[in-house]
Amino acid sequence: MNRIVLCRPAGPRNVGSVLRAVLNFGPAGLHLVRPERPAILIHPEFEQMAHGVEDAAARIVVHDSLAEALADRTHAIGFTGKVRNHRAIQPFAARRSDLAELWADEDSQVALVFGAEQDGMRAEEADTCHELVYIETSDEHTSLNLSMAVAVVLFSLFQPGERPARRSRTTPLTGEAREFLTENVARTLGAKAWTPGARKDIEESARRVFARAPLEGRDARAWHQSMRALGSGAKPSDFGIGVDPDPAVGPAD
Repeated sequence: MNRIVLCRPAGPRNVGSVLRAVLNFGPAGLHLVRPERPAILIHPEFEQMAHGVEDAAARIVVHDSLAEALADRTHAIGFTGKVRNHRAIQPFAARRSDLAELWADEDSQVALVFGAEQDGMRAEEADTCHELVYIETSDEHTSLNLSMAVAVVLFSLFQPGERPARRSRTTPLTGEAREFLTENVARTLGAKAWTPGARKDIEESARRVFARAPLEGRDARAWHQSMRALGSGAKPSDFGIGVDPDPAVGPAD
C-alpha cells in the first residue's frame, strides 16, 4: 500500500486531519517519523480531528528514522519549496499526471514525504527522496498548512472516474535494496581511484545518481554483477543495511 510520511510532526490536529484525508482519498497508510510529542496519538486534539475514524491511532505507524519509513518503498517523492544541493524541484502540477499513474500502479510502493510544520523538510530528509516537488500557490500567500498540503495532493491524485493506464510490469527497487546497490557501486568504484580526491568525487557522484535514478531489479542485478567483476563480494550487512541478499537484485553467493 502507498503511504504518506510526515517528518517530525508537531501538531496533533494536523496529524488527525491528515489521517482523515488519507482515508478520504486512499487507499494509503499514514506513517510518522519522530513526532515531537511522544503522546501525539492520544492527544485530545488528535482524537477531535480524527473524529469518526475507527481505531484512529492504530492506523498510524511511527518510525525512528525516515530511512526506516522508506525502507520498503520503490519511490519516495518529497514535497518542499526549498532548493536542496542544487537539485531540481518541479511543480506538482507538472508532475501530477505521472505521479497519479505511479500512485495507481499496484506494482509500485510509493511514499509521499512531507516536512515538519515549523521548518519544513530538512536537507538530509530531502536527500533521502528520489524526487522533489512543490505545490504552487498564489503570490499573496505562499505557505500551506501541513494537513491542507497533504489533502491537496491526495485529492489531485484521486480523481473519481480516472483510471491511469497501467505501467509496464517491472520490479522497482525498495529503499534498502537501492541503498545496498548505491553503496556497493560507490565503494567499489571509489576503491579503484588513484587519489583520495578522485575517490571522494566518484563516491559522491555514484551516490547522487544511484540514490535517485529510476531503477528496476534487473538494473540492480546487472550493476551488482559488474561490481563483482571488479572484485566486490559485498553483502548488505557489510554496509549496515538490514535487507537480506536477494539473488534477483544482488550479487550471487
